[in-house]
Amino acid sequence: MKQRISTVFALLLALAGAAHAQAEFSDVVAVDAGQLRGVRAAGVISWKGIPYAAAPVGALRWRAPQAAPAWPGVKDAAAFGPQCLQAGEMPKSEDCLTINVWRPAAASARPLPVMVWIHGGAMVRGGAPLYPLHAVAAQGVVAVSMNFRLGRLGHFAHPALAAEAPAEVRGNYGFMDQRAALQWVQKNIAAFGGDAQQVTIFGESAGGGAVLAQLVSPMSAGLFQRAILQSPGTPGARAGVIPSADLASAEKIALDWTRSLGIEGDGTAALAALRALPPEKLVEGASGEQTLGALARGQVPPGMAMSIVDGRFLVERPENALRAGRFARVPVMIGANDRDLALGTAPSKDALFAVFGPEADLARRLYDPRGEHTLDELKQLVFADRVMVEPARHFANLVAAGGQPVWLYRFAYVSEAQRGTLPGTLHGYEIPFTLDLPQALVGDKVTATDKAMAALTSAYWVGFARSGDPNGAGRPTWPKHDPAADRLLHFTNSGVIVGTDPLKERLDLWQRIGSR
Repeated sequence: MKQRISTVFALLLALAGAAHAQAEFSDVVAVDAGQLRGVRAAGVISWKGIPYAAAPVGALRWRAPQAAPAWPGVKDAAAFGPQCLQAGEMPKSEDCLTINVWRPAAASARPLPVMVWIHGGAMVRGGAPLYPLHAVAAQGVVAVSMNFRLGRLGHFAHPALAAEAPAEVRGNYGFMDQRAALQWVQKNIAAFGGDAQQVTIFGESAGGGAVLAQLVSPMSAGLFQRAILQSPGTPGARAGVIPSADLASAEKIALDWTRSLGIEGDGTAALAALRALPPEKLVEGASGEQTLGALARGQVPPGMAMSIVDGRFLVERPENALRAGRFARVPVMIGANDRDLALGTAPSKDALFAVFGPEADLARRLYDPRGEHTLDELKQLVFADRVMVEPARHFANLVAAGGQPVWLYRFAYVSEAQRGTLPGTLHGYEIPFTLDLPQALVGDKVTATDKAMAALTSAYWVGFARSGDPNGAGRPTWPKHDPAADRLLHFTNSGVIVGTDPLKERLDLWQRIGSR
Protein backbone atom coordinates (compact mmCIF):
# COMPACT_ATOMS: atom_id res chain seq x y z
CA MET A 1 0.00 0.00 0.00
CA LYS A 2 2.80 2.38 0.92
CA GLN A 3 4.50 1.68 -2.43
CA ARG A 4 1.21 2.33 -4.25
CA ILE A 5 0.72 5.66 -2.45
CA SER A 6 4.26 6.68 -3.31
CA THR A 7 3.71 5.76 -6.95
CA VAL A 8 0.47 7.76 -7.12
CA PHE A 9 2.12 10.75 -5.41
CA ALA A 10 5.00 10.62 -7.87
CA LEU A 11 2.54 10.51 -10.77
CA LEU A 12 0.67 13.53 -9.40
CA LEU A 13 3.94 15.43 -9.05
CA ALA A 14 4.84 14.55 -12.62
CA LEU A 15 1.46 15.67 -13.89
CA ALA A 16 1.74 18.90 -11.91
CA GLY A 17 5.16 19.54 -13.40
CA ALA A 18 3.83 18.91 -16.90
CA ALA A 19 0.91 21.28 -16.31
CA HIS A 20 3.33 23.95 -15.06
CA ALA A 21 5.53 23.46 -18.13
CA GLN A 22 2.52 23.85 -20.41
CA ALA A 23 1.49 27.06 -18.63
CA GLU A 24 4.44 28.96 -20.12
CA PHE A 25 4.78 29.66 -23.84
CA SER A 26 8.11 28.60 -25.32
CA ASP A 27 10.61 31.36 -26.06
CA VAL A 28 11.93 29.32 -29.03
CA VAL A 29 9.68 29.31 -32.09
CA ALA A 30 10.05 28.20 -35.70
CA VAL A 31 9.06 30.49 -38.60
CA ASP A 32 9.39 29.89 -42.33
CA ALA A 33 13.03 31.01 -42.48
CA GLY A 34 14.30 29.32 -39.31
CA GLN A 35 14.14 29.20 -35.52
CA LEU A 36 14.09 32.19 -33.16
CA ARG A 37 14.86 32.62 -29.48
CA GLY A 38 12.97 35.41 -27.70
CA VAL A 39 13.38 37.21 -24.39
CA ARG A 40 11.12 37.03 -21.33
CA ALA A 41 10.43 40.15 -19.28
CA ALA A 42 7.56 41.23 -17.02
CA GLY A 43 5.19 38.48 -18.15
CA VAL A 44 5.77 39.03 -21.88
CA ILE A 45 7.98 37.29 -24.43
CA SER A 46 9.36 39.33 -27.32
CA TRP A 47 11.12 38.36 -30.54
CA LYS A 48 12.77 41.30 -32.28
CA GLY A 49 14.70 42.04 -35.44
CA ILE A 50 13.24 39.14 -37.45
CA PRO A 51 13.91 39.47 -41.20
CA TYR A 52 10.59 39.31 -43.06
CA ALA A 53 12.08 40.10 -46.49
CA ALA A 54 15.45 40.12 -48.16
CA ALA A 55 17.71 43.15 -47.71
CA PRO A 56 16.52 45.72 -50.32
CA VAL A 57 20.05 46.69 -51.33
CA GLY A 58 22.10 46.60 -54.51
CA ALA A 59 19.98 45.28 -57.36
CA LEU A 60 16.98 45.08 -54.97
CA ARG A 61 17.00 48.82 -54.28
CA TRP A 62 13.63 50.00 -55.66
CA ARG A 63 12.26 46.51 -56.19
CA ALA A 64 9.26 44.83 -54.60
CA PRO A 65 10.21 42.98 -51.38
CA GLN A 66 11.66 39.51 -51.90
CA ALA A 67 11.58 36.47 -49.61
CA ALA A 68 13.92 36.52 -46.62
CA PRO A 69 16.76 33.97 -46.82
CA ALA A 70 16.76 31.11 -44.33
CA TRP A 71 19.24 31.08 -41.43
CA PRO A 72 20.87 28.09 -39.72
CA GLY A 73 20.35 27.11 -36.10
CA VAL A 74 18.44 29.24 -33.61
CA LYS A 75 18.61 32.99 -34.32
CA ASP A 76 18.85 35.29 -31.31
CA ALA A 77 15.89 37.71 -31.45
CA ALA A 78 16.68 39.91 -28.44
CA ALA A 79 17.22 43.28 -30.15
CA PHE A 80 15.45 45.51 -32.65
CA GLY A 81 16.91 45.77 -36.12
CA PRO A 82 18.10 49.20 -37.32
CA GLN A 83 15.52 51.71 -38.50
CA CYS A 84 15.18 52.20 -42.23
CA LEU A 85 17.31 54.83 -43.92
CA GLN A 86 16.39 58.41 -42.91
CA ALA A 87 17.90 61.71 -41.87
CA GLY A 88 19.14 62.04 -38.30
CA GLU A 89 21.34 60.19 -35.86
CA MET A 90 20.03 56.74 -34.86
CA PRO A 91 20.84 53.11 -35.65
CA LYS A 92 19.72 52.90 -39.28
CA SER A 93 20.47 50.96 -42.43
CA GLU A 94 19.21 50.33 -45.93
CA ASP A 95 19.05 46.67 -44.79
CA CYS A 96 16.13 47.21 -42.42
CA LEU A 97 13.16 44.99 -43.28
CA THR A 98 12.57 43.39 -39.89
CA ILE A 99 9.50 42.55 -37.85
CA ASN A 100 8.96 42.25 -34.08
CA VAL A 101 6.50 40.17 -32.05
CA TRP A 102 5.32 40.33 -28.42
CA ARG A 103 2.95 37.92 -26.64
CA PRO A 104 2.00 37.01 -23.06
CA ALA A 105 4.48 34.61 -21.47
CA ALA A 106 1.60 32.47 -20.23
CA ALA A 107 0.31 29.92 -22.70
CA SER A 108 -3.27 30.27 -23.91
CA ALA A 109 -5.83 27.62 -24.75
CA ARG A 110 -6.87 29.41 -27.95
CA PRO A 111 -5.00 31.45 -30.56
CA LEU A 112 -4.76 35.11 -29.57
CA PRO A 113 -5.92 38.13 -31.61
CA VAL A 114 -3.11 39.94 -33.42
CA MET A 115 -2.46 43.70 -33.51
CA VAL A 116 -0.03 44.99 -36.15
CA TRP A 117 1.35 48.51 -35.61
CA ILE A 118 2.43 50.72 -38.56
CA HIS A 119 4.51 53.67 -37.40
CA GLY A 120 4.19 57.25 -38.60
CA GLY A 121 6.76 59.88 -39.48
CA ALA A 122 5.65 61.73 -42.63
CA MET A 123 6.81 58.71 -44.69
CA VAL A 124 10.45 59.77 -44.18
CA ARG A 125 11.32 59.03 -40.54
CA GLY A 126 10.54 56.77 -37.59
CA GLY A 127 10.77 53.06 -36.97
CA ALA A 128 9.51 50.14 -34.91
CA PRO A 129 12.11 50.55 -32.12
CA LEU A 130 10.37 53.78 -31.05
CA TYR A 131 7.17 51.93 -30.13
CA PRO A 132 7.51 49.08 -27.60
CA LEU A 133 4.34 46.99 -27.58
CA HIS A 134 4.81 44.93 -24.42
CA ALA A 135 1.98 46.67 -22.55
CA VAL A 136 -0.39 45.90 -25.43
CA ALA A 137 0.64 42.24 -25.53
CA ALA A 138 0.22 41.98 -21.75
CA GLN A 139 -3.52 42.51 -22.29
CA GLY A 140 -3.81 39.14 -24.01
CA VAL A 141 -2.94 39.70 -27.67
CA VAL A 142 -0.02 39.09 -29.99
CA ALA A 143 1.44 42.51 -30.90
CA VAL A 144 3.53 43.07 -34.03
CA SER A 145 5.51 45.98 -35.47
CA MET A 146 7.71 46.33 -38.52
CA ASN A 147 10.16 48.58 -40.31
CA PHE A 148 9.52 49.51 -43.95
CA ARG A 149 11.30 51.62 -46.54
CA LEU A 150 10.97 55.38 -46.19
CA GLY A 151 11.55 58.51 -48.22
CA ARG A 152 13.08 58.15 -51.66
CA LEU A 153 13.72 54.46 -51.06
CA GLY A 154 10.09 53.80 -50.23
CA HIS A 155 8.22 56.07 -52.66
CA PHE A 156 10.16 56.59 -55.88
CA ALA A 157 9.00 55.90 -59.44
CA HIS A 158 11.87 56.33 -61.88
CA PRO A 159 10.72 55.32 -65.42
CA ALA A 160 13.59 52.83 -65.83
CA LEU A 161 12.04 50.65 -63.12
CA ALA A 162 9.08 49.89 -65.38
CA ALA A 163 11.29 48.31 -68.04
CA GLU A 164 13.32 46.35 -65.49
CA ALA A 165 10.36 44.78 -63.64
CA PRO A 166 7.15 45.32 -65.62
CA ALA A 167 5.21 42.79 -63.53
CA GLU A 168 5.97 44.50 -60.21
CA VAL A 169 4.27 47.37 -58.43
CA ARG A 170 6.32 50.48 -59.06
CA GLY A 171 6.92 53.36 -56.66
CA ASN A 172 5.02 52.29 -53.54
CA TYR A 173 7.80 50.18 -52.06
CA GLY A 174 7.07 51.22 -48.49
CA PHE A 175 3.45 50.12 -48.81
CA MET A 176 4.56 46.88 -50.45
CA ASP A 177 6.93 46.23 -47.54
CA GLN A 178 4.00 46.63 -45.14
CA ARG A 179 1.99 44.20 -47.26
CA ALA A 180 4.89 41.72 -47.19
CA ALA A 181 4.98 42.02 -43.39
CA LEU A 182 1.23 41.28 -43.27
CA GLN A 183 1.80 38.26 -45.50
CA TRP A 184 4.54 37.15 -43.08
CA VAL A 185 2.01 37.43 -40.25
CA GLN A 186 -0.41 35.22 -42.16
CA LYS A 187 2.27 32.56 -42.67
CA ASN A 188 3.98 32.69 -39.29
CA ILE A 189 1.89 34.19 -36.52
CA ALA A 190 0.48 30.80 -35.48
CA ALA A 191 3.99 29.91 -34.28
CA PHE A 192 3.63 32.68 -31.70
CA GLY A 193 0.14 31.56 -30.68
CA GLY A 194 -1.57 34.20 -32.80
CA ASP A 195 -4.75 33.88 -34.85
CA ALA A 196 -4.14 34.78 -38.50
CA GLN A 197 -7.89 35.27 -38.95
CA GLN A 198 -8.06 37.95 -36.24
CA VAL A 199 -5.56 40.55 -37.40
CA THR A 200 -6.03 44.25 -36.65
CA ILE A 201 -3.80 46.81 -38.37
CA PHE A 202 -3.38 50.14 -36.61
CA GLY A 203 -1.21 53.18 -37.17
CA GLU A 204 -0.83 56.90 -36.57
CA SER A 205 -0.14 59.85 -38.91
CA ALA A 206 1.62 58.41 -41.99
CA GLY A 207 1.03 55.03 -40.34
CA GLY A 208 -2.69 55.81 -40.27
CA GLY A 209 -2.45 56.81 -43.93
CA ALA A 210 -0.76 53.47 -44.58
CA VAL A 211 -3.69 51.70 -42.92
CA LEU A 212 -5.99 53.56 -45.33
CA ALA A 213 -3.78 52.53 -48.26
CA GLN A 214 -3.97 48.88 -47.21
CA LEU A 215 -7.75 49.19 -46.73
CA VAL A 216 -8.36 50.35 -50.29
CA SER A 217 -5.68 48.26 -52.03
CA PRO A 218 -7.04 45.17 -53.79
CA MET A 219 -3.63 43.58 -53.27
CA SER A 220 -4.06 43.52 -49.48
CA ALA A 221 -7.51 41.94 -49.43
CA GLY A 222 -7.82 39.25 -46.76
CA LEU A 223 -4.63 40.14 -44.89
CA PHE A 224 -6.47 41.73 -41.93
CA GLN A 225 -9.94 41.76 -40.36
CA ARG A 226 -10.07 45.13 -38.57
CA ALA A 227 -8.39 48.53 -38.89
CA ILE A 228 -7.64 51.52 -36.64
CA LEU A 229 -6.54 54.90 -38.02
CA GLN A 230 -5.10 57.49 -35.61
CA SER A 231 -4.84 60.98 -37.16
CA PRO A 232 -4.16 59.46 -40.60
CA GLY A 233 -1.86 61.36 -42.94
CA THR A 234 -0.99 60.44 -46.49
CA PRO A 235 -2.84 59.15 -48.40
CA GLY A 236 -5.78 60.91 -46.82
CA ALA A 237 -9.53 60.59 -47.04
CA ARG A 238 -9.72 64.08 -48.58
CA ALA A 239 -7.92 63.98 -51.92
CA GLY A 240 -7.66 67.77 -52.05
CA VAL A 241 -5.91 68.08 -48.67
CA ILE A 242 -2.97 65.64 -48.80
CA PRO A 243 -3.14 64.42 -52.39
CA SER A 244 -1.66 61.27 -53.86
CA ALA A 245 0.52 61.55 -56.97
CA ASP A 246 -0.46 59.88 -60.21
CA LEU A 247 2.22 57.74 -61.82
CA ALA A 248 3.18 60.31 -64.45
CA SER A 249 3.68 62.99 -61.78
CA ALA A 250 5.66 60.57 -59.62
CA GLU A 251 7.92 59.76 -62.59
CA LYS A 252 8.56 63.47 -63.20
CA ILE A 253 9.38 64.01 -59.51
CA ALA A 254 11.90 61.16 -59.71
CA LEU A 255 13.45 62.38 -62.98
CA ASP A 256 13.77 65.99 -61.79
CA TRP A 257 15.63 64.88 -58.67
CA THR A 258 17.80 62.46 -60.63
CA ARG A 259 18.83 65.19 -63.05
CA SER A 260 19.66 67.50 -60.15
CA LEU A 261 22.32 64.94 -59.22
CA GLY A 262 23.78 65.01 -62.71
CA ILE A 263 22.27 61.66 -63.70
CA GLU A 264 20.64 62.02 -67.11
CA GLY A 265 18.31 59.74 -69.05
CA ASP A 266 15.59 57.33 -68.07
CA GLY A 267 17.19 54.02 -69.03
CA THR A 268 19.29 51.30 -67.45
CA ALA A 269 22.43 53.46 -67.20
CA ALA A 270 20.57 56.03 -65.10
CA LEU A 271 19.15 53.30 -62.87
CA ALA A 272 22.60 51.78 -62.38
CA ALA A 273 23.94 55.20 -61.39
CA LEU A 274 21.08 55.66 -58.91
CA ARG A 275 21.77 52.29 -57.34
CA ALA A 276 25.43 53.24 -57.01
CA LEU A 277 24.58 56.31 -54.92
CA PRO A 278 25.70 56.07 -51.30
CA PRO A 279 22.76 55.65 -48.90
CA GLU A 280 23.33 59.00 -47.20
CA LYS A 281 22.79 60.79 -50.53
CA LEU A 282 19.24 59.41 -50.67
CA VAL A 283 18.09 61.22 -47.52
CA GLU A 284 19.47 64.69 -48.28
CA GLY A 285 16.72 67.31 -48.27
CA ALA A 286 14.08 64.85 -47.05
CA SER A 287 14.14 65.10 -43.27
CA GLY A 288 10.90 65.09 -41.32
CA GLU A 289 11.02 68.85 -40.86
CA GLN A 290 11.76 69.49 -44.53
CA THR A 291 8.99 67.13 -45.59
CA LEU A 292 6.38 68.72 -43.33
CA GLY A 293 7.50 72.17 -44.47
CA ALA A 294 7.06 71.17 -48.10
CA LEU A 295 3.62 69.67 -47.44
CA ALA A 296 2.56 72.85 -45.62
CA ARG A 297 3.40 74.77 -48.81
CA GLY A 298 1.48 72.27 -50.97
CA GLN A 299 4.68 70.68 -52.28
CA VAL A 300 6.66 67.46 -51.81
CA PRO A 301 10.38 67.07 -51.05
CA PRO A 302 12.61 66.72 -54.13
CA GLY A 303 12.42 63.17 -55.49
CA MET A 304 9.86 62.05 -52.90
CA ALA A 305 6.47 61.32 -54.45
CA MET A 306 4.66 60.34 -51.21
CA SER A 307 1.78 57.93 -51.98
CA ILE A 308 1.40 57.03 -55.66
CA VAL A 309 -1.70 55.94 -57.58
CA ASP A 310 0.29 53.32 -59.46
CA GLY A 311 -2.66 51.39 -60.96
CA ARG A 312 -1.98 48.18 -59.06
CA PHE A 313 -1.39 48.68 -55.34
CA LEU A 314 -3.31 51.97 -55.32
CA VAL A 315 -5.74 51.67 -58.19
CA GLU A 316 -7.39 55.01 -57.46
CA ARG A 317 -7.33 57.80 -54.91
CA PRO A 318 -8.54 56.49 -51.55
CA GLU A 319 -11.37 59.02 -51.31
CA ASN A 320 -12.82 57.73 -54.58
CA ALA A 321 -12.46 54.11 -53.46
CA LEU A 322 -14.17 54.85 -50.14
CA ARG A 323 -16.99 56.73 -51.84
CA ALA A 324 -17.58 53.85 -54.27
CA GLY A 325 -17.41 51.19 -51.55
CA ARG A 326 -14.23 49.67 -52.97
CA PHE A 327 -12.43 48.93 -49.70
CA ALA A 328 -11.93 46.04 -47.29
CA ARG A 329 -15.23 45.20 -45.61
CA VAL A 330 -13.94 45.28 -42.06
CA PRO A 331 -14.85 47.15 -38.85
CA VAL A 332 -12.92 50.40 -38.44
CA MET A 333 -11.98 52.90 -35.73
CA ILE A 334 -10.73 56.38 -36.59
CA GLY A 335 -10.11 59.68 -34.85
CA ALA A 336 -7.91 62.72 -34.41
CA ASN A 337 -6.56 64.90 -31.61
CA ASP A 338 -7.86 68.27 -30.51
CA ARG A 339 -4.51 70.02 -31.26
CA ASP A 340 -3.57 67.87 -34.21
CA LEU A 341 -1.11 68.45 -37.03
CA ALA A 342 -1.73 71.81 -38.72
CA LEU A 343 -0.21 71.89 -42.21
CA GLY A 344 -0.61 75.18 -44.04
CA THR A 345 0.73 78.70 -44.36
CA ALA A 346 -0.85 82.15 -44.18
CA PRO A 347 0.90 85.51 -43.68
CA SER A 348 -2.11 87.22 -42.10
CA LYS A 349 -5.58 86.58 -40.72
CA ASP A 350 -7.14 87.93 -43.91
CA ALA A 351 -5.07 85.50 -46.01
CA LEU A 352 -6.00 82.65 -43.68
CA PHE A 353 -9.73 83.27 -43.91
CA ALA A 354 -9.48 83.79 -47.66
CA VAL A 355 -8.91 80.02 -47.81
CA PHE A 356 -12.65 79.66 -47.09
CA GLY A 357 -13.63 81.65 -50.21
CA PRO A 358 -17.19 82.99 -50.09
CA GLU A 359 -17.62 81.59 -46.55
CA ALA A 360 -14.74 83.63 -45.10
CA ASP A 361 -17.08 85.69 -42.88
CA LEU A 362 -18.68 82.58 -41.42
CA ALA A 363 -15.23 81.10 -40.80
CA ARG A 364 -14.23 84.25 -38.92
CA ARG A 365 -17.31 83.99 -36.70
CA LEU A 366 -16.59 80.33 -35.97
CA TYR A 367 -12.84 80.53 -35.39
CA ASP A 368 -12.26 84.08 -34.12
CA PRO A 369 -15.60 85.53 -33.00
CA ARG A 370 -14.05 88.31 -30.87
CA GLY A 371 -10.93 88.82 -32.96
CA GLU A 372 -8.72 87.92 -29.99
CA HIS A 373 -6.85 84.90 -31.33
CA THR A 374 -3.29 85.28 -32.55
CA LEU A 375 -2.46 84.33 -36.12
CA ASP A 376 -0.48 81.32 -34.90
CA GLU A 377 -3.39 80.08 -32.82
CA LEU A 378 -5.79 80.49 -35.72
CA LYS A 379 -3.48 78.62 -38.08
CA GLN A 380 -3.38 75.78 -35.56
CA LEU A 381 -7.18 75.61 -35.33
CA VAL A 382 -7.94 76.10 -39.01
CA PHE A 383 -5.29 73.86 -40.53
CA ALA A 384 -5.66 71.04 -38.00
CA ASP A 385 -9.38 70.94 -38.78
CA ARG A 386 -8.67 70.96 -42.51
CA VAL A 387 -5.85 68.39 -42.57
CA MET A 388 -6.71 65.96 -39.77
CA VAL A 389 -9.97 66.44 -37.90
CA GLU A 390 -12.55 66.87 -40.67
CA PRO A 391 -10.99 64.24 -42.95
CA ALA A 392 -11.26 61.73 -40.07
CA ARG A 393 -14.98 62.44 -39.77
CA HIS A 394 -15.31 62.36 -43.56
CA PHE A 395 -13.68 58.92 -43.61
CA ALA A 396 -16.08 57.71 -40.91
CA ASN A 397 -19.05 59.04 -42.91
CA LEU A 398 -17.93 57.27 -46.09
CA VAL A 399 -17.29 53.95 -44.31
CA ALA A 400 -20.68 54.14 -42.57
CA ALA A 401 -22.35 54.92 -45.90
CA GLY A 402 -20.67 51.79 -47.26
CA GLY A 403 -22.42 49.71 -44.62
CA GLN A 404 -19.44 48.96 -42.41
CA PRO A 405 -19.32 49.55 -38.63
CA VAL A 406 -17.08 52.49 -37.71
CA TRP A 407 -16.30 54.19 -34.42
CA LEU A 408 -15.15 57.83 -34.31
CA TYR A 409 -13.13 59.43 -31.49
CA ARG A 410 -11.45 62.70 -30.54
CA PHE A 411 -8.48 62.62 -28.15
CA ALA A 412 -8.10 65.64 -25.87
CA TYR A 413 -6.60 64.19 -22.70
CA VAL A 414 -3.38 65.87 -21.52
CA SER A 415 -1.09 64.26 -18.94
CA GLU A 416 -1.51 66.04 -15.62
CA ALA A 417 2.14 67.15 -15.53
CA GLN A 418 1.73 68.85 -18.92
CA ARG A 419 -1.44 70.79 -18.17
CA GLY A 420 -0.78 74.49 -18.19
CA THR A 421 2.03 74.07 -20.70
CA LEU A 422 0.16 72.21 -23.45
CA PRO A 423 -3.16 73.64 -24.67
CA GLY A 424 -4.37 70.22 -25.82
CA THR A 425 -3.32 66.87 -27.25
CA LEU A 426 -0.70 67.44 -29.91
CA HIS A 427 -0.21 65.27 -32.98
CA GLY A 428 0.93 61.82 -31.87
CA TYR A 429 0.45 62.45 -28.15
CA GLU A 430 -2.38 59.93 -27.97
CA ILE A 431 0.00 57.07 -28.85
CA PRO A 432 1.33 56.48 -25.30
CA PHE A 433 -2.28 56.09 -24.14
CA THR A 434 -3.32 53.71 -26.91
CA LEU A 435 -0.19 51.63 -26.17
CA ASP A 436 -0.77 51.86 -22.39
CA LEU A 437 2.57 53.60 -21.83
CA PRO A 438 1.63 57.02 -20.36
CA GLN A 439 5.06 57.37 -18.75
CA ALA A 440 6.51 57.76 -22.25
CA LEU A 441 5.37 61.41 -22.18
CA VAL A 442 6.24 62.52 -18.65
CA GLY A 443 8.46 59.84 -17.12
CA ASP A 444 8.25 59.62 -13.34
CA LYS A 445 5.72 62.47 -13.28
CA VAL A 446 3.01 60.11 -14.54
CA THR A 447 0.00 60.08 -12.22
CA ALA A 448 -2.65 57.55 -11.26
CA THR A 449 -5.12 59.53 -13.40
CA ASP A 450 -2.80 59.32 -16.41
CA LYS A 451 -2.43 55.57 -15.89
CA ALA A 452 -6.18 55.12 -15.60
CA MET A 453 -6.78 56.99 -18.86
CA ALA A 454 -4.09 54.95 -20.62
CA ALA A 455 -5.55 51.68 -19.33
CA LEU A 456 -9.02 52.69 -20.52
CA THR A 457 -7.88 53.94 -23.92
CA SER A 458 -5.73 50.90 -24.62
CA ALA A 459 -8.55 48.60 -23.45
CA TYR A 460 -10.82 50.09 -26.13
CA TRP A 461 -8.14 49.40 -28.76
CA VAL A 462 -7.49 45.84 -27.57
CA GLY A 463 -11.22 45.15 -27.14
CA PHE A 464 -11.75 46.18 -30.75
CA ALA A 465 -8.97 43.81 -31.84
CA ARG A 466 -10.65 40.97 -29.96
CA SER A 467 -14.16 41.32 -31.34
CA GLY A 468 -14.41 44.11 -33.91
CA ASP A 469 -16.23 46.23 -31.31
CA PRO A 470 -14.37 48.45 -28.79
CA ASN A 471 -17.06 48.08 -26.13
CA GLY A 472 -17.18 45.68 -23.21
CA ALA A 473 -15.79 44.96 -19.74
CA GLY A 474 -17.69 47.84 -18.16
CA ARG A 475 -16.13 50.56 -20.33
CA PRO A 476 -18.37 53.58 -21.10
CA THR A 477 -20.42 52.64 -24.16
CA TRP A 478 -18.95 53.94 -27.41
CA PRO A 479 -21.74 54.16 -30.02
CA LYS A 480 -21.11 53.31 -33.65
CA HIS A 481 -20.72 56.34 -35.84
CA ASP A 482 -23.94 57.51 -37.43
CA PRO A 483 -23.50 60.49 -39.78
CA ALA A 484 -27.03 61.64 -38.99
CA ALA A 485 -26.46 61.61 -35.22
CA ASP A 486 -22.89 62.94 -35.42
CA ARG A 487 -21.80 61.66 -32.00
CA LEU A 488 -18.30 60.61 -31.00
CA LEU A 489 -16.28 59.35 -28.05
CA HIS A 490 -14.29 62.23 -26.57
CA PHE A 491 -11.26 61.45 -24.37
CA THR A 492 -10.98 64.52 -22.12
CA ASN A 493 -9.29 65.64 -18.90
CA SER A 494 -12.67 65.08 -17.24
CA GLY A 495 -12.90 61.51 -18.49
CA VAL A 496 -14.57 59.85 -21.45
CA ILE A 497 -17.58 61.73 -22.80
CA VAL A 498 -20.03 60.58 -25.48
CA GLY A 499 -21.89 63.34 -27.26
CA THR A 500 -22.19 65.75 -30.15
CA ASP A 501 -18.90 66.91 -31.56
CA PRO A 502 -18.03 70.33 -30.06
CA LEU A 503 -16.34 71.19 -33.37
CA LYS A 504 -19.37 70.27 -35.45
CA GLU A 505 -20.03 73.70 -36.99
CA ARG A 506 -16.39 74.14 -37.99
CA LEU A 507 -16.21 70.66 -39.49
CA ASP A 508 -19.51 71.12 -41.31
CA LEU A 509 -18.01 74.20 -42.94
CA TRP A 510 -14.96 72.23 -44.09
CA GLN A 511 -17.23 69.45 -45.30
CA ARG A 512 -19.10 71.86 -47.55
CA ILE A 513 -15.82 73.22 -48.92
CA GLY A 514 -14.39 69.74 -49.45
CA SER A 515 -17.51 68.57 -51.26
CA ARG A 516 -17.48 71.29 -53.89
